[in-house]
Amino acid sequence: MTCSPDPAGFRRVVTRGQAGTTHSAHMLLKLWNKYRISNIPSLIFLDATTGKVVCRNGLLVIRDDPEGLEFPWGPKPFREVIAGPLLRNNGQSLESSSLEGSHVGVYFSAHWCPPCRSLTRVLVESYRKIKEAGQKFEIIFVSADRSEDSFKQYFSEMPWLAVPYTDEARRSRLNRLYGIQGIPTLIVLDPQGEVITRQGRVEVLNDEDCREFPWHPKPVLELSDSNAVQLNEGPCLVLFVDSEDDGESEAAKQLIQPIAEKIIAKYKAKEEEAPLLFFVAGEDDMTDSLRDYTNLPEAAPLLTILDMSARAKYVMDVEEITPAIVEAFVNDFLAEKLKPEPI
Repeated sequence: MTCSPDPAGFRRVVTRGQAGTTHSAHMLLKLWNKYRISNIPSLIFLDATTGKVVCRNGLLVIRDDPEGLEFPWGPKPFREVIAGPLLRNNGQSLESSSLEGSHVGVYFSAHWCPPCRSLTRVLVESYRKIKEAGQKFEIIFVSADRSEDSFKQYFSEMPWLAVPYTDEARRSRLNRLYGIQGIPTLIVLDPQGEVITRQGRVEVLNDEDCREFPWHPKPVLELSDSNAVQLNEGPCLVLFVDSEDDGESEAAKQLIQPIAEKIIAKYKAKEEEAPLLFFVAGEDDMTDSLRDYTNLPEAAPLLTILDMSARAKYVMDVEEITPAIVEAFVNDFLAEKLKPEPI
């Protein structure tokens, strides 16, 4: 579950939730998937020459800069956006320069959001474990609370730093920088201020002992209760396997990984997000629910691409899944050669 914060996202892309024809509906869904839209209204600014995203939170831009004085609203370095005093919950103030040389978690959260409060309890323990292990790590709380009193109450539970609640401009710029569409969101940065992962929430819940910190993304994930939320972010390749065989899930990940790495590298070179996420699903209650919801056969192995936003699925039910079959399936999907079935 994710909460949508109060309105806090050249060419522009506006998604409005309607399409008059089959063709326009198809194009709309392609845009939703390409730009990973999770709620509406959303306004995204693009560079008309390159097609690259300039700003994901156009709604914040036009609220904060109605005169267009900061046009063209391109992304700024984290160090520039975060510059200024940061607070501890005892009232102590530190300069943002104290973050130099540290990994940083930028935590967008609010007390009114139940999933946020649940994550904060886990994150406090993760923070403690990482610090006790001698890692240079700091978290910056960026509040979406509706009052300063709520902010103070919530921040009193946190052992890390926060952007002052009164500094609404800096909080808004951080939301704009990372295109925040829902909370809780934890963005993990390397010491140079570059994004390691936008899925800090999932990583914290999946890695309670923080052994994999700072959580560099994996090309292929094993589907679980905590990361299943990512199925809603766009098309996902899911390979269902018989997990009664202990080595089956790992073998399936190894089969998919080279293909996933190739796709990720191709789009990274274009400075774009990969158009697919990759999962292996074993046998458990969550996987059973997913099969039921998407009306999939009980076969294993079963190769699928699930597009929840389009309510569409693509299924390949064959006796044996090979790398060549997976790669052809992915390429045909990306080339729009596959016929979708409804979910």
